[in-house]
Parts: sequence; structure tokens; C-alpha cells
Amino acid sequence: MMERKNNFRMTDHIEIIIIGAGVIGLSIAKSLAEKGHEVLVIEKEKDFGMGISSRNSEVIHAGLYFTPEMQKTTLCIDGKKRLYDYAKSHHIPHHRCGKLIVASSHDEIPKLRQIYQNANNCGIDDLAYLTKDQCKSFEPDIVAEAGLFSPSSGIIDSHSYMLSLLGDLEAAGGKVAYNVNIRTIEKSDRKFLVSTSDDYQISSNWLINAAGLGAMNIAHLIKDLDPGNIPELIMAKGHYFSYSGKTRFRHLVYPIPFVGGLGVHLTLDMAGGVKFGPDVHFIDHENYSVDPALKDDFVNSVKRYFPAIDADKLHPGYAGIRPKLSRHGKDFNIQFEKEHAIKGLVNLFGMESPGLTASLAIADYITEKLYES
Repeated sequence: MMERKNNFRMTDHIEIIIIGAGVIGLSIAKSLAEKGHEVLVIEKEKDFGMGISSRNSEVIHAGLYFTPEMQKTTLCIDGKKRLYDYAKSHHIPHHRCGKLIVASSHDEIPKLRQIYQNANNCGIDDLAYLTKDQCKSFEPDIVAEAGLFSPSSGIIDSHSYMLSLLGDLEAAGGKVAYNVNIRTIEKSDRKFLVSTSDDYQISSNWLINAAGLGAMNIAHLIKDLDPGNIPELIMAKGHYFSYSGKTRFRHLVYPIPFVGGLGVHLTLDMAGGVKFGPDVHFIDHENYSVDPALKDDFVNSVKRYFPAIDADKLHPGYAGIRPKLSRHGKDFNIQFEKEHAIKGLVNLFGMESPGLTASLAIADYITEKLYES
């Protein structure tokens, strides 16, 4: 990837600084810039979206798995509609292909019914319960005792999406600075003073920390922020394996979820290719290697719903890391002045899945909260 050059010169002051040029940071920046605010996004990498935002399943989620009172639920459901509308209006490659959730044994059927009931409780009324024969008619190569079909689930080209967000941001006068490492952040005279490793200093009225995996580290750089307001980062690494050759799959296929993840599922890309993942491995240090030895585990997981899988067609793909706040899963943790007592500061912690789906709704939520204050 060609390294991007910064298209700005550090000045003394800007109205809003956003840290992190992932899908959520860019969405927030776009929203604020289009309302006439002066916005600068600071990114440590050489290009946008090189962290969590480019290492996921690229799935548009329906919001099936979270409880009604969670922000993940409301922001996902709202964000899903906004994302489809945005993708259509901006000609971003996407496909509302639908998702099949399968119970591979009779013992899993009660869990399937729980997902169905929870979805109804969340206001999602488009799920269809499928019998064994109906599952086979949806996907002939799948073996399942029962299933749920989510017609509003889909996939999107996340890079094209972020490129479009960046274009909207820049068209509205916003800017992005790459290769910037932050050294300290101080609050002084109602302003934030951000100092970088290159001895630049820039101040802002508002500071939005949307740094993904780095959000906790950024928060620890903010002087006067009580460390008690900074949650522990739990890194859940997920590996993906690609599947070579043509298949007959037309939908996403998910097993019954387990504690810590949604299971090794089958995902399509925009060209119709198939990949499997992610699994879940809790790690202490950031790394993105994919051990080929994991292949046997993937084959055994996938065989439960796709018994005809050809292991010779399964190849190591890529890995991503989710910034979880608990091994068992927690809601988004979006903090404003009410939570940390620092005016003008917004911290976004634990912005894992469905962050991509919810990104436009998250941006509007934060914009509205800032206007309220």
C-alpha cells in the first residue's frame, strides 16, 4: 500500500481532534465536519483503517445476539439501515445476502429458539425459523437440524466504505494526519494540548479517542484522567482461513454462538469467495500471524455444519484482534464528561463487533451528545 502523505501543517489550534482513522473515527469525523466543525483526525499508521477495521469479517450484522437494553443492540439496528442506505447512495460494493444460523444437533435447538426470541425482544421481526429440510433448500451443502434465516444480514467492502467516509470528510474540510505518535495529552485553559513524538503541539476544544486497540493506551496519556475510568483491554485474536475453488454457497452461515465469540462461521466476499473464521484466542501481545497448524481445528469446527469441506482447499488467510472488555462480552463503553469529569473528552472503549455495522449510528450518537453538552 502506498504511504499517504499528510495534507496539512500542524497549527496551533483546531476545534476537534479525533484519534484513530478506523471506520468509527472516520465516521465521527465525517459527521462533525459535515456540520461545519473544524476536524483533524490523527492516525499512528501510514494509512486509514489498518487496524481492527481492515481485519474482520466485513459482515453487516442484524443485531441478533445482544439484549434490548444494550447500546450494541440499538446502535447496530440503527446503523445497519444507515449503512445499507449509505452504501447504496455512494455506490459502495455490498450485498444483502442474508445469514443462516444453524443448530448442528438437537441439543442446540433450544439455543436457536433463544436467539429467535431475543431478536423479537429487540424489535427484529424479520427472522424466519427453518426446519431441517428448509435449511437444506437454502444451502444444499449444509447439514443442520434447524436454523434461523436473517434476511437483513449482509457483507460490505470495508475498504471502499472507509475510502468513501474519508472522501466525505475531506470534502467537508476535514483532514487526516498519518504517521503521528502521541506522547502526552494535557487539559489546560479549557483546551486539550496534544504533544507528539516529533515535538509538535496542537490544541483543541474537543478530543475524541477512537483509537480501537490503542484506546486504553491513549487514555493513559491523558493527564488528570482517573485511571479508574480506563477499563482493562482484553485482546481476542481471531484467525481466518480462505477456501479455494468454487462453492454453491449463497448466504453467510453461522453456527450457534459460544462464550467469547460467534463461532467459526462461513463468510462470503464480494467476488463470491468463501472464508471461515474467526476462532477466538485470548492473547497478551498484539500479533497477526496465522499458524497453519490451526487448520485441523478449523476443519473440525466447520465439519459440524459443512461435512463435505475439503481440507486441501483451506488455506491460512489473515487475523484480527477484537478489543474486548470481558471474555464473556460486554457492551460498548462510550464515556463523556458525566463519566470521567473532563469536559470535551470522549473515550470509546471496547468498540468491537458490531462496530462496523453501527459506525454511522455511533457517529450520530456522539455528535448529538456533544451538541447537548
